[in-house]
Amino acid sequence: MHREQSLWALRVHRFGQRIEAMPAGFGRRWRTKLYWLLFRGVETLTGISLPKECRIGPGLRIWHFGGIFVNPATVIGANCTLRQGVTLGNRVEDGPCPVLEDGVELGAYAQVLGGVRLGAGCKVGAMAVVLTDVPPGATAVGNPARVLPQVAPPVDAASSAPAGSPGISEAPAALARG
Repeated sequence: MHREQSLWALRVHRFGQRIEAMPAGFGRRWRTKLYWLLFRGVETLTGISLPKECRIGPGLRIWHFGGIFVNPATVIGANCTLRQGVTLGNRVEDGPCPVLEDGVELGAYAQVLGGVRLGAGCKVGAMAVVLTDVPPGATAVGNPARVLPQVAPPVDAASSAPAGSPGISEAPAALARG
């Protein structure tokens, strides 16, 4: 764990959430002070700001830590991926924040701002600025981000060959027999 700095931020985030679940009293007060000390230390050392108030699902992956800011009101689903320089925040003070559904991937320096929803399994390209919702499974790129049209998977040439003609896998053997 000492080499994977993103785990430090996740550990401190989970510690903060456990403190929030404790009953009020002296134990919670001193642990909150310890949390803030750890939070600021990890934020300074790693450049990752994951406050205890944000809701994060299991399996969050942070690749290439540094410059990652998550607003406390943000919701991140399970198995999401953040890369360096990602910002998840609001557009105006006390405004709505993003909701990332399960399996969302954000490219380097992507910015997701405002009360937008990123659908399950969608991808956001590097340096994209997302200001509107992205549907599940879609890819968004650009500034401001636009959703790319989904391309149908390529048709398998072997299955579309006319009857009696060699398919792709049969052609090399037919050429070799010559």
